[in-house]
Amino acid sequence: MSNLKIFLDVATEGALAAGALLQDYLGKVEDTIMEKERPGDLVTVADKESEAVILDCLHRHFPEHAILAEESGNLGNYQNEYLWAIDPLDGTTNYAHQYPCFAISIGLLINGVPRLGVIYDPLRGELFQAAMGLGATLNRHPICVSQTNKLGKSLLATGFAYDRRETLNNNYAEFCHLTHLTQGVRRSGAASIDLAHVACGRVDGYWERGLSPWDIAAGVILVQEAGGKVTAYDEGPLKLYSGKIMATNSIIHKSLSQELLQVPALNTWGQN
Repeated sequence: MSNLKIFLDVATEGALAAGALLQDYLGKVEDTIMEKERPGDLVTVADKESEAVILDCLHRHFPEHAILAEESGNLGNYQNEYLWAIDPLDGTTNYAHQYPCFAISIGLLINGVPRLGVIYDPLRGELFQAAMGLGATLNRHPICVSQTNKLGKSLLATGFAYDRRETLNNNYAEFCHLTHLTQGVRRSGAASIDLAHVACGRVDGYWERGLSPWDIAAGVILVQEAGGKVTAYDEGPLKLYSGKIMATNSIIHKSLSQELLQVPALNTWGQN
């Protein structure tokens, strides 16, 4: 437990430093915006500099730990029991357009299981922290998931993968289906923020596909420590490398799972 507290303090140090940098770069990255391998998957100088700040912090404190970072990939001994999963700028497309919804996400996996997470939304000044057995907080005040008990009364969040143009497995059908069944479905463009909002009760559930471990590692433990539930779509154990996640306040979990599993593929809609 004492180690987790130390790890949490260091992750927080890195997230706050990266957040200050992102605020400084906001509105100044237009000439540095580039696409990665997939259309619409952007990267800027701010992503890279933010990651460098976080890596420097972690290397100084825990040089033996392994790291999985969005821009740098695998670093260090991947067999180490401690693996940091880092998204230095979750919501790069938002950031590039100066749309005010982005965050830093730093999660720690211990023997492959999310045990600690920090998500920092610098524009709102919102610092989400969680560690196994230590609870979940927003700006150091305890948070918990909502008590909404019916899917029809819920507000959900989701997102769409970068390959949505090339594959029918793109979440559009699920989005339409659940928009009609609930009080609404929101799309922030930042998975870490969506998970943080489940944890603090702003939304009642979240699902998405096409994700990477650095997108969700911090948010998983945040939701769990806030009293929520995180699984695969079928309520089986979450597989971080599957790209799919479902997170809720736990009360509507089964209902959301049932609906997701019965949605027909988009290309079949309108057919007899």
